[in-house]
Amino acid sequence: MLQVRHLLQQKGSLVHHIDPDEPVLAAIQSMAERGIGALLVTQAGALVGMVSERDYARKVILKGRSSRETLVREIMTGEVVTVSPADSVEACMHLCTDHHVRHLPVMEDGAIVGLVSIGDLVKAVIDQQSEQIQHLQQYISG
Repeated sequence: MLQVRHLLQQKGSLVHHIDPDEPVLAAIQSMAERGIGALLVTQAGALVGMVSERDYARKVILKGRSSRETLVREIMTGEVVTVSPADSVEACMHLCTDHHVRHLPVMEDGAIVGLVSIGDLVKAVIDQQSEQIQHLQQYISG
């Protein structure tokens, strides 16, 4: 069974984050520079939330707020669904579906050790299925 730890071994554990007292503009600039759709919000190294492009669109743009004056803490999602390295890819996909989220911080012993996205999960499933198909084709043609 494919676990989150396997995904982190392949993609790495680099996680981008921002302080909750930073302006939203800094978060959007950071996401744009890195080509990512979400940032973890941390304070003194602890996970306190997550901010995404979706949060920005719904809580800043649609409400006519200023990106320079609005703080990350005002638009972030405070209750973040997390996973552990031992969780299965399948369980993570269910969490994303059930909670309507696209990013799952990976926590171990209270520390952030990575982040997996729905894209990472889908890619892992596709890769695993492709490998199984290849093995079955080799077995059949044997």
